[in-house]
Parts: sequence; structure tokens; C-alpha cells
Amino acid sequence: MSSHREAPEISKDPVADNTDVYAFVSPDKADTVTIIANFIPFQNPYGGPNFYEFGDDVLYQIHISNSGTGKADISYQFRFRAEIRNKKTFLYNTGPITSLKDSNWNRPQFYSVTRVERGRSRILARDLAAPPVNVGVRSTPNYAKLARTAIHTIGRNRKVFAGQRADAFFADLGSIFDLATLRPFQMAHLIPSAAAMGVNGLQGSNVHTIALQVPITDLTRDGRKPTDVLDAKAVIGVYATASRRQSRMLDDQLGVSVGHGPYKQVSRLGNPLFNEVVVPMAEKDKWNSRPPSEDKRYAEYVVKPELAGLLPVLYPGVFPKLAAYKKDRADLAAILLTGIPKGVVRGFQNFTGPVQADMLRLNVAVPPTDSPNPLGLVAGDAAGFPNGRRLIDDVVTVELRAVAGLTIPLVDPSYKPDAAASAIKDGTSNTNSPLLDRFPYLGTPAGGSQSTPGTPAAS
Repeated sequence: MSSHREAPEISKDPVADNTDVYAFVSPDKADTVTIIANFIPFQNPYGGPNFYEFGDDVLYQIHISNSGTGKADISYQFRFRAEIRNKKTFLYNTGPITSLKDSNWNRPQFYSVTRVERGRSRILARDLAAPPVNVGVRSTPNYAKLARTAIHTIGRNRKVFAGQRADAFFADLGSIFDLATLRPFQMAHLIPSAAAMGVNGLQGSNVHTIALQVPITDLTRDGRKPTDVLDAKAVIGVYATASRRQSRMLDDQLGVSVGHGPYKQVSRLGNPLFNEVVVPMAEKDKWNSRPPSEDKRYAEYVVKPELAGLLPVLYPGVFPKLAAYKKDRADLAAILLTGIPKGVVRGFQNFTGPVQADMLRLNVAVPPTDSPNPLGLVAGDAAGFPNGRRLIDDVVTVELRAVAGLTIPLVDPSYKPDAAASAIKDGTSNTNSPLLDRFPYLGTPAGGSQSTPGTPAAS
């Protein structure tokens, strides 16, 4: 869900699978934006002896579009390399890892950060250390403290982190993909059962995170920090990609596949759930290989979403107004493909222009709030999804309610949503490690020896 195993081919290549993208004005540093791109879904905390790591053969990128074209105007590139310090052991570590330079750590990983702006590249940092994974209480004692040392400053007011974190996305994966069952409302399902609480299918799972915090002025079209929410220059588009070399060949001497040729995109992500539940299965792999600027070809699946047709069938009698609504879903097109223009939501816009492109759209002039609402904009909190995406935002509920018709009146005042549209949810919340109040914000990953199946624990 979100983008965990969202397409047939990328589900076979988890190290390049972009699971979630977040973009928000930093709550503790309001002159900066934090962008987070997660990869490698459903990580088992006790996945040794070959624990999870970024791909040395994958080009990871975070893209900013600020020109209204749906194309990347600024890109941050991340390239990784792993080392083996002790070639005589099978172990990830031969004793406790107490620092990033600890010789007990047998397979450290390092990375570089490059900024590309309109074709011009500049290396911002080389040989930055990623932290080890959270092996367990003996191998990685005081893991939270150790991970903090992997937060790097790469210039004034700029930070970066790349390493394992607890997955902050939450959704009832088991139930949702069982004929779109929502446990709190399954008594109304076509195949009914007693109502129940939702079950977070991501509980106990870790991900690998690339987190970047930079000044707002690094990302805007004119290099300024906007103060007017209605200023078109206040809006940026954000998405992330993973790319591999065009061909891979097995090297008999090394025993590994070696890439050749130019990089080709194999995964991308902007809005949560777009490829997951909007794009048909036959198109998903093609979508992953294409840039957002070509998303006009997928607009038909946005304005006539399959899920909107399934809800009235799977929940008989619950969504009669949605079933009767035959117009194109201009509300979803605005939310997912162009941003919301002026005049739709009073005092707010995150419109990037008429080019239809799946990106997170963040109005950087909207300040963070001390009392964030997980339902974001639909609950009156303009600092939340679909204005960018914060870690606390309940995007599954927001998008379910939007698909169920709750946002249609924004563009079609004659429509009155079904009563269920404002109540529908999957009934889950984050059951992994608590979020942090500072960069990189994601919680401490579940540790190997501390965890049992389905139960996360962090030292």
C-alpha cells in the first residue's frame, strides 16, 4: 500500500522500490522544507546475516518541479557504496557497534549527494556514512544515539540522513486487499462480518529512508521564501525516483551483476496510492518508467476511478449518491494531477498549472501548525495532505473519503455526499516507534533481537 509492492516488476526489486514520499515545511525549522523518500518495503527487523541496505547499483533521486511543467527543475541524487572490512567472516558485525567507524561493523555503507539544477551538477557531499541497521541490543546498543550521529550537515541550514527507520505509513493491508474490506464497516460489506478495529499491516516493518532538509529558498522558482499563500511561486512539486543501468550482466569473477549503459527509471512516487489503486495493473510498470510530465495519459483513471465504482457494489445501499454520480471527477483531478486552484478552498491553493502530473504539491507559504490534524486539508489543516504530506497524515482515510465523494462539492456544489463518505476509514494508526520531534522525524527502527513476528520493539 502507498507504494509498497505496487507494480508487478518493482515488487521483484525491493531495493529500488520507492514506498513513500513526504514533503512538509519543517515544524521545528519553518524556513526549511523536509523531504523524505523511503525505499525497501516490509523489512523484517531480524533479517540477518545479510541485513537490508541501499543498492550500490541504484541511483536514488528526489526531484523538485517549480516551473509548472511537471518536469524536474532541481534533483538531489544519492549514490551508495558498501564496503566489507573483514573478508574472513560471514557476520554483519563481530562485536558491538558503538560508532560509525567501529571496526566491529563489517559492512558499512557510504553515499554521495549531488544537486542538479537545470542540467548543472554540483556535488554537495561525498563519503557520508549511513548508520547500521538495528541488529539488536548487543550488536547495536543505544541505537537511537548511534543513528543520530549519521545526521550530516551539508552546508548552512542543510541536513541529510540515509539509513534504516521505522515505517510510519499505516494501513490495513490484509483487509483492504481482501475485496476492499474496511474492518470498522465490514458489517455493511457484500460479504458481511462483525465490525472490528483495523489492523496495521506495516506493524513491525522497517524501511530505508533518504531524508533531506534544505532552506525553502533552495527550492522555489525565484530563490525566495514566499509569504503569500496565493502566490503561484509558493508551490513546488515533489516526487522521487529510483533508476538502474539499462542492462545488467553477471560477472563470473565477482559473482554479481554489473550494470552497463545509461540509467533508466524503474520506480517513482509522488502522491500516495496513485499507482497502487488508480493505475490499472497492465499499466503499472510503464507508469513507473515514465516521468510525471506524461501523466495526461493516466487522467482517465483519475476522473473515472475504479474504486469509486466498486464501493457501491461492495457496500450495497451505503453509497447511492456516489453510484448515481456519472460526471468526471474534477475534484480528484485537481487533488492528484494539477493541484487545487485558487477559489476552491478559501485562502488556499497548491496549483502548479494545467500540466497533469502526479506529484506531491507543497505550498511552502503555509506555516506548520502546533496542532496538526491527521486528516489535513479536508479537516481544515492546510499544512497537511494533500498540501504536501506529513508523517502523521492519515492519507488512506483522506483518499478513501475523497474517492467516496466527500470532495466533489468543492467543484460541484450541487452534489451532496453520502453520509458514509465523511466516516469511511480503515481504522488504523501508526503502531511502530513514535515519530521524532526533530530531523529525520521518523522513529527508531524495530530491532532484530527485540522483535517477535508482528511486534516491533526498539532499544
